[in-house]
Amino acid sequence: MTISRLLLPGLAALGIGCGGQSYTATVTAATPTPVPDVFACVRAQLQPIGYRQSSLDVDAHRVTARRYDETVRRADVRFRRMVDVLEIEVRADPTGQTALAVQSKTFAEYFTERGPTFEQEKASDGARAAGQAVLEACGR
Repeated sequence: MTISRLLLPGLAALGIGCGGQSYTATVTAATPTPVPDVFACVRAQLQPIGYRQSSLDVDAHRVTARRYDETVRRADVRFRRMVDVLEIEVRADPTGQTALAVQSKTFAEYFTERGPTFEQEKASDGARAAGQAVLEACGR
């Protein structure tokens, strides 16, 4: 009986900690525009909203872009900056339309003994707005 009383709070804490809270903000849209055109639109939208392309998979129509925010300050000497990331995928939808999915993420970059370390946090308002801007410009 005593062991089960000790385990119950631990299991409850584990369930709460692993409750599936997502730090990523995902927005999607479907459009009748062909996949190559939507992908070209996405790539053209990145620079005007302040993002730099960091990876590209032309065959799978995926692109990742980053924006660094040097203005955020924290009381941790290891903290360097915030990094907003957009992961965008364009693919053919089974209904014959083009599906556009934009994931907005935010990471805190720290400099540790191992080098740069990234800890994901809740997507910033700026990252969410950028993802929505790409969706509105190219998801019509």
